[in-house]
Amino acid sequence: MHREIAKLIIYGDMPKDCILCRMGEIFRKYEEKEETSTELIREIYTQIQNLLKLATDYGFDHNLWQNYLTFYLVTHENPFSITCEKVGANDGSVNHFAKNDFRVFRALFHFDFTAIERELGIDCFSQISDYRAIAKKELMYNKNVSEKIIALSSRLADALNEEMFFGEITDFYRDYGVGMFGLNKAFRIREKDLGEVEFVAINNMDKVMLEDLVGYEIQKQKLIDNTRAFVEGRRANNVLLFGDSGTGKSTSIKAIVNEFYPQGLRMIEIYKHQFKDLSNVIARIKNRNYRFIIYMDDLSFEEFETEYKFLKAVIEGGVETRPDNILIYATSNRRHLIKETWNDRNDVEVDNGMHRSDTMEEKLSLVYRFGVTINYSKPTQKEYFHIVLELAHRTGIQMSDEELMQEANKWELSHGGISGRTAQQFVNYLAGKAVPGEDS
Repeated sequence: MHREIAKLIIYGDMPKDCILCRMGEIFRKYEEKEETSTELIREIYTQIQNLLKLATDYGFDHNLWQNYLTFYLVTHENPFSITCEKVGANDGSVNHFAKNDFRVFRALFHFDFTAIERELGIDCFSQISDYRAIAKKELMYNKNVSEKIIALSSRLADALNEEMFFGEITDFYRDYGVGMFGLNKAFRIREKDLGEVEFVAINNMDKVMLEDLVGYEIQKQKLIDNTRAFVEGRRANNVLLFGDSGTGKSTSIKAIVNEFYPQGLRMIEIYKHQFKDLSNVIARIKNRNYRFIIYMDDLSFEEFETEYKFLKAVIEGGVETRPDNILIYATSNRRHLIKETWNDRNDVEVDNGMHRSDTMEEKLSLVYRFGVTINYSKPTQKEYFHIVLELAHRTGIQMSDEELMQEANKWELSHGGISGRTAQQFVNYLAGKAVPGEDS
């Protein structure tokens, strides 16, 4: 195995502690009789444990070794894979080196573990070659990633030569991309050493779709129109969704990402204390073949906070223009994002209401950087009842409309007032009370 791994050119740059690298080292020690059987078994079991952990995290099944190799291939970002993501596999000298690597991986796919199992008296490789997960559907994993990896792994296992292997991998890069951006739809960031940022996939993102959000049709359509223009490569604007809490602002953005994910839309959630990293984030994603929404939830600033200056510069005001594949979508309970005080209003001109204060003008200018602003106001009593009735009917609640409205009115009086969130919580409460097999 270590001799095959040593032949890798494009895909040979791997962390020393990754499973493939460690497995190659184990087989080198095995062939050169460098360690005792007990030591080899311990090291093998450590890597088997890592494979099982990966299988649990991503919901892998069947042949875990082949699943892992497939996962390695589709997450390995290199000049060849990123080029394939953008334009597909064109004719070029680099294809010769890629096919060399795929010849190696095809050999690794069908590596014979029989000899080492027989000599060490173990059967772990046989077990993971036909693995059956227990209660797989109950585990928390990204089903979208799992299905893609398992399906591709099966096709690669059936490839008759490196040409077919090459075709399967490059088609995957073209259709889905490479790295975690190709497999996941939403991410957070965390800071690494030396100011670098790392993207962390959000595996349990809400699967809500726009039709699940009752009401707010005009608001949703504005969001859809802007996002569709964005993913189709046309001009689009940054968007601010403002209004009362619980009205569906955050849910709308999550739904938009779910709707347009197949067209290459991805979301990166950034918190206020991370605004200083915005430039680094944009530098990492500006040349990728995806459309990115940088999402900021519950955006607002107190009088003493200055992070808004980072955001203002990035949106529209730095030396480098914002890349065409990036938009900023934000939600806020405040129309102007920044809390105004009476001190800010001391020198307001009464005739036309203009703020003459330079400080206040700088603060208020931030909201004008969003080309589209959408108001999610608190629903009226009638709209609230409509939301309750629609959600209850979808959930299968067996109550009359009159009774639902009466109970919904009681609920909102003691649970934070009228809002879409209150309506959803009320319906959840009713659904939780229902006993299977009994009439309500």
